[in-house]
Amino acid sequence: MAGMRLDKWLWAARFFKTRALAAHACELGRVESNGLRLKASRELHPGDLLTVTNESGRFEIRVLELSQMRGPAATARNLYQETDESAARRAQLAEALRASGAAVGGNGGKPSKRDRRREQFMGRG
Repeated sequence: MAGMRLDKWLWAARFFKTRALAAHACELGRVESNGLRLKASRELHPGDLLTVTNESGRFEIRVLELSQMRGPAATARNLYQETDESAARRAQLAEALRASGAAVGGNGGKPSKRDRRREQFMGRG
C-alpha cells in the first residue's frame, strides 16, 4: 500500500467517529505535520509525524501502519505510536482535572420526583 488519504486514516485509527469529522478537523487546522496544517486529501505514509487535536486532547503520533477499514480499538492502536512527551503531557492534564474535581458531576444528575417535591415543600418551586 503506497499511501492513503489522511481523513480516512484518522477515521480508521479512531481519532474521529466519522470521516466527515476527520475532514472537518483538517479544515479547521487541528491536524498538523511539522507545524503545517494538512488537508484531508493529503497522502499519508508510514513514518509520518502528526499532531492531532480532538476532544480527547492533543496527540503527537508517528504513523506505523495504514488501514483501509475501521476495526476494533485494540487494532486501531497498532496503527500509530504516541510520543512519550505527548502521553506524559496528557496524563498530567488528566491528573490535574481529576484533582480539581472538574470531571465529577456536581449535582448528581436529574432530580427525582422526591427531590422535586422536597423543593416544592421548602418553597423553592
